[in-house]
Amino acid sequence: MDAIDRNILRELQNDGRLTNQELAQRVGLSASPCMRRVRQLELDGVIQGYRAVVDPEALGRGFEVLVSIEVRRDRETVEAFEAALQDIPDVIEAYRLFGSPGCLLRIAVADLAAYERLWIERLTALAGVTEVNSQIIMKRIKESKGLPVGG
Repeated sequence: MDAIDRNILRELQNDGRLTNQELAQRVGLSASPCMRRVRQLELDGVIQGYRAVVDPEALGRGFEVLVSIEVRRDRETVEAFEAALQDIPDVIEAYRLFGSPGCLLRIAVADLAAYERLWIERLTALAGVTEVNSQIIMKRIKESKGLPVGG
């Protein structure tokens, strides 16, 4: 990956809706070589997709919670737990961690009452869960604008 590829990635992370012509102009290429490089980055799996950034409030999901969960640490239980998380749309991110806690979730729901229902009906009911701790997000200070692209 050279400097031009990194510039392409930087520009697309800032605005994934750029036309190929706009992108080419910003990175100093003509349209055809720029398109070839973008396609190659996609084929190589460097660019994994494109998506819109949506306001959580507009979808009635402005109440976010970080949840640490302890799960019994045997392979079958962990695999079942991770599979079950895929079926809970309110869980918008999930990470298995080294050490304690064993899992960290980011959850987006409408309000505290919706989170309480989720906590009672789904999270604490998952097989193998031994502890659930919740941290309500007060304010988003910094959100992802993409990965730093080295130079």
